[in-house]
Amino acid sequence: MSGFSFDSPSDPRVRAHEFLELDWEMFGELCRALAMRVSRDFEPEVVVGIARAGVIPAAIIASLLRIPFHAITISRRDGEAQVRDRPEIFSQLPQGLEGKRVLLVDEIATSGATLRIGVAALRQTYPAEIRTAVTFARPQGYRPDYMAMETDTTVVFPWDVKVFDGESWVVNPRYRGAPSND
Repeated sequence: MSGFSFDSPSDPRVRAHEFLELDWEMFGELCRALAMRVSRDFEPEVVVGIARAGVIPAAIIASLLRIPFHAITISRRDGEAQVRDRPEIFSQLPQGLEGKRVLLVDEIATSGATLRIGVAALRQTYPAEIRTAVTFARPQGYRPDYMAMETDTTVVFPWDVKVFDGESWVVNPRYRGAPSND
C-alpha cells in the first residue's frame, strides 16, 4: 500500500489529490479485518456483493466466513456510454434469501445510493435482516453497518490500476502519472 499525490492530468483546476494505492496483500488484510468485524456481532447466512467491484470483497468475506455468496448488478452506467444520476439494478435478485441474515457488500461507500438501492431490492426477497459492509467509507458520507477503513483519499484498488484498452493493458486514465505497485 502506498500513499501519493499528483495533479489531475484531465483538469488543471483540480488541486493535487491524495491517493491510497492498495496491493492485493493489503486488500486481503482489509477484507479479513472486515470479516472479523462482521462476525463479532452479526452472523450472516449469505453474502451479496454489488457488481462489479463490490463482488471482490464480498466473495472474499463469504469465503472467510464459509457462507454462500451471490451477486447483484447495480450501476450508474447504461453500457459504457451513458452515466445516470441514480444507480439502477441490472440483474435478477438472488433466490433463497427468505428468512436469512444477509450481508450486502460493496467496495466503497460515498453517498450510499448504491447500497440503499441494494437494501431496498433485497427486502423484496424477505430476508430476516440485512446489514451493509464496505472496505472503505467516506467520513462525511453514508454510514454502512461495517467498514474496514474510513478515508477521504481516492482509493486505487489493485484490480483498477491497469485496464484493457482493446489491445493491451494500460494505466487507468484516472491514475495516469501516479506511481504503481507493479
